[in-house]
Amino acid sequence: MKDLSQLSQVIDTLANQAAALDRQRGEHHQPLFDGLLFHCHAKLIAPCVEETRSTLDALNREQNAHRLTANRAEYLTERLVAQISAIQRELSTTKIRHSEPKHSSYFRKPINLLYQDLSRHQEWERRLAEMVRDKQYLLDNSGLTDKTAAQQALLAVEQRLKRCQTAKANLEKQITYRERNQ
Repeated sequence: MKDLSQLSQVIDTLANQAAALDRQRGEHHQPLFDGLLFHCHAKLIAPCVEETRSTLDALNREQNAHRLTANRAEYLTERLVAQISAIQRELSTTKIRHSEPKHSSYFRKPINLLYQDLSRHQEWERRLAEMVRDKQYLLDNSGLTDKTAAQQALLAVEQRLKRCQTAKANLEKQITYRERNQ
């Protein structure tokens, strides 16, 4: 019984470390542990620590109720040791996790930033459309010697406007997709 209370203290320590790490790095893009070891399929460590605490509680409960068979005790203790070891390994390898490649969801911009980008692109589109009109006016009113330079200037601004409109359309698609799937 004394060993179980020591395990409870170990789990309390793991819970504090897990909470701190979860706050620091956030959710992982896939479950951290195998589904056979942790049924919660968590992308954070704290829920796994809670599941470990539940395993310890089940062991305590069954022992106190005198329903703990040798097979059940072996199963629960092996599971508990495996869960604690897995969590300790995960906590000790944070530097390795930090340098591993990130999943694309890690880089996704929050939707409010997408709206800000869209607003900027709309403003750029408006300014570029004005520049196209100005360059067209200059081309229409230029002499023969200046016509080539005016045509090149108009073409360059039209290409910028087209790229801006494409980027704006992509942002609109991203926003629409995110709004439908959240």
